[in-house]
Amino acid sequence: MVPIEGDPIERGVVLIDGGRITAVGGPDLAVPQGARTVSAEGAWVLPGFIDAHAHVGVWEEGEGWAGDDVNEMTDPNTAHVRALDAINPADQGFRDAISGGVLAVNVNPGSGNPIGGQTVAVKCWGRTVDEMVLRQPSGLKSALGENPKRVYGERKKTPSTRLGTAAVIRDAFTQTRNYRTRWSNAEPGKEPDRDLKLEALARVLRREIPWRQHCHRADDIATAMRLAAEFDYELVIDHGTEAHLIADIIAAKGIPVVIGPLFTARVKVELRNRTIAAPGRLAAAGVTIAITTDHPVVPINFLIHQVTLAVKEGLDPATALRTVTINPARIAGVADRLGSIEPGKDADLCIWSGDPLDVMSRVERAYIAGAEIYRYDTGRQEGVFAERG
Repeated sequence: MVPIEGDPIERGVVLIDGGRITAVGGPDLAVPQGARTVSAEGAWVLPGFIDAHAHVGVWEEGEGWAGDDVNEMTDPNTAHVRALDAINPADQGFRDAISGGVLAVNVNPGSGNPIGGQTVAVKCWGRTVDEMVLRQPSGLKSALGENPKRVYGERKKTPSTRLGTAAVIRDAFTQTRNYRTRWSNAEPGKEPDRDLKLEALARVLRREIPWRQHCHRADDIATAMRLAAEFDYELVIDHGTEAHLIADIIAAKGIPVVIGPLFTARVKVELRNRTIAAPGRLAAAGVTIAITTDHPVVPINFLIHQVTLAVKEGLDPATALRTVTINPARIAGVADRLGSIEPGKDADLCIWSGDPLDVMSRVERAYIAGAEIYRYDTGRQEGVFAERG
């Protein structure tokens, strides 16, 4: 058993009651009489993996335009839109996630707008998204660089440049500061009209949720840090393709990086310095990292394979497992429930046939809240899912 927070335990035992972990220990841990037991002898038990940045449910598998609800590209500032309201729990991507050991995901809006909307942390199993929610909102998505510049530049509308994109963000936060001041100074009964965009941005300024900043190039990462310092909000760098070029600066500021996807070609100029060695270099510099597929850019069930290749290119194996467990749990604000095998946390666990960093290993069973939701059928050579109840 690999609890993540603590050393691996040979022949480990996990006790579960009411969907939560009640005790963790070695083979001497007493099992209550009458308890139902599951043997995982010879296998590896780990917490469910977490992808800290993906578009499962809002950019659906095999649905084309009908299942594409990832970008509300009608205004540069759509802070008020919520990924929660577009997630389809029936998206095949959720089942693929589970088969790859990913039991939770932070679902983000896309990167077409400078301010794209509110992210949500969800489990990968449920009949309705309301059953799946872990934290809403879990952040506010923003984008710098090529994407918003292209989208609005083609319309001859601000922002058509990097300086215009930064100006849109700066103006939005300035308006939010003024909005908060008006509310603070208003007499009872004379408060300003509610503005859903500014309400969402105010949560960032109050440091209730992080600012999830899409950026690839080192200069865009520097702009992200400059804006965060100016408005004093919690920053998470998403993608961070060139983050390793300024890793010492990022580490000194204590800013986490959700890096990836790592399996892609260098299809645009911002990716010219993409390297699978980047996670190891960032971790060595002291940066807290999580690894992402950016699903469906890379299929979410390949998350652990990206981690394996990062280990091949220098990432420490123990740190590697943290990039898909406790680190993304902390970034998404759900570490009180997920990310490690500890008493009090949700019993969201996977039984692997072997070391998950071995490409030949597979998830044999997956559990959410202690209930088996997936089992690999060796005879049929495919995964079998439980009925959603």
